[in-house]
This record gives sequence, C-alpha cells and structure tokens, in this order.
Amino acid sequence: MVKVYIGLGSNLENPAEKIQQARLFIAAQENMSELNFSSLYSSPPMGPKDQPDYVNAVMSIHTGLSAIDLLRVLQGIENNFGRDRNVVRWGARTLDLDILLYDDQQIDLPDLKVPHIGLSERAFVLYPLQEIANERLFVPGKGSIDDLILQCPLDGLEKLN
Repeated sequence: MVKVYIGLGSNLENPAEKIQQARLFIAAQENMSELNFSSLYSSPPMGPKDQPDYVNAVMSIHTGLSAIDLLRVLQGIENNFGRDRNVVRWGARTLDLDILLYDDQQIDLPDLKVPHIGLSERAFVLYPLQEIANERLFVPGKGSIDDLILQCPLDGLEKLN
C-alpha cells in the first residue's frame, strides 16, 4: 500500500457537491481507502476568465494500485461525472482529478507526471495539501511543502465554510 495525494477540482454543475460526491466515489473503490480530506477552497480559474470560479480540495488515500492503474480509475470517475476532454485547455469542467503525489516517487510517463506538473506553483493545490499533510511533507524534486507555500501567493484562493 502506498500513500497518494489526489487533487479534486470542479467549476460546473454545483462544484462543491461534485467534489464531495467524487470523494465518496474514490473512497468506495476497491484497493483504496481514504486517509484525510481537506477543506473546500474557491479559486479563480487558471485558464479562460469567462468561466466560473473553481472549487478545489485535496484527498489522501492508501492504495495498492500502481500509479498508472490509479490514473485509469480516476479518469473513469471523471468520465462518470461527465468530464469532456475536448474542451479548451484549463477550461470549465465538471470534475478534474489529479494524482499530485504517489508516495515519494517521481514518475515520468507519457500519460502521467508525478509530482503533478505545476503543483509547486498552484495555491489551490499547495494550501489544501499542506492542510492535510500530517508530517512535514516533501515534494520529490521540489522541496518541502512549507517552503513551497512561502513562495506561492494565495492568488484569490479562499477557504469555504
């Protein structure tokens, strides 16, 4: 079993509810168990500005799945939630699930890069990740989460009630 951190995001069709539903779907999968779940956060979109703000969270799980098998399961969940992969890059989406960290491994495959590309610059990932990391989390190839946060402004990120 390995510890994995997953980023969850949505900005369409009641995004806060979508995130909570996705959390339940992930935790219900075979070979996965939830360890922790962050607060929900609101953030402005990274891509086109003519879309709603995002709701984001980070979840930690234990899994016996390989990283690529986990990616396929998460993509299946996204598809079940109506994810359209033919939209503008960083465009609006019903659900986005990203493997942020897979244990302490660095993975460089055509379909999967871990740590997730951009993790170290994205407030909507770093702040919820720090919230649920019980230990002094180290991001392989990047540094400690605490050091990364010092270099990452909030950029409009707000914790939701």
